[in-house]
Amino acid sequence: MQLALESNMFFMLVEYLAVFCCGLVGGLAAVHKNYDLFAILVTAWLTALGGGILRDVLLEVPPVGITDRWSVLSALASGVAIAVLHLEVDKLKWSMLTLDALALGLFAVIGTSKAMYLGASGMTSVFLGMATALGGGLVRDMLLNDVPMIIRDKHWYAVPSAVGCIIDVFVCKGRMAGLLNAEQEIALDLVIIALVVGMRLSSVIFNIKLPGAMERHTVYLPGEARYLRRPDITPHKTDKKTDKTGQSRRAGRDDKSRRAGD
Repeated sequence: MQLALESNMFFMLVEYLAVFCCGLVGGLAAVHKNYDLFAILVTAWLTALGGGILRDVLLEVPPVGITDRWSVLSALASGVAIAVLHLEVDKLKWSMLTLDALALGLFAVIGTSKAMYLGASGMTSVFLGMATALGGGLVRDMLLNDVPMIIRDKHWYAVPSAVGCIIDVFVCKGRMAGLLNAEQEIALDLVIIALVVGMRLSSVIFNIKLPGAMERHTVYLPGEARYLRRPDITPHKTDKKTDKTGQSRRAGRDDKSRRAGD
């Protein structure tokens, strides 16, 4: 299955397209920081291939980010392209959002499929697929000293990739069990990519967010339990205030009595 995956022209084209799209997004972030061309190229390369490098290191295989010539050239080409066309690309906000969502779906499918065909379990393949999809953006944001996108963006970002990875695990299992042929697997992978892109864009268009912590105003704890009560560790402050107030009052009375005697 490994040789079939590596020799599949569809997966090769999909991977190079994902690398180029992700490199554009990463390179644009470096342009916004006013970095030089070398920094733009490095950021584009790490954004495009950082997740794949992380995946391959965990799978103990040669990382494609430094061994695959066409992947490296695609990442560097995206850096050069964004260095020249950054003004035009920056105006196309929805186009860049779509490209980022497309790269998210493409890398989720590629990472999960590669992990499955290399013998990883379903759960491991899901995590490695998400690492492939999200790792490049995480490396980019850490490199540029930004809050990672998976935390900064309140819309669906990691959720679509997780859904895509989980579904792709079942597709790969069906392929390995002989229930699906190569053409059916490709068709289902395209559907998964479209689902990931649709979920990502829909969350932004309709402002769909995951709920946060439950809003509460009342604490429910056993009130009589001594070990749950907050101890009063400063009772002496009240006593000192009381003593000072009492002493001042007594001193005032003594002064009044002395004046009356005089």
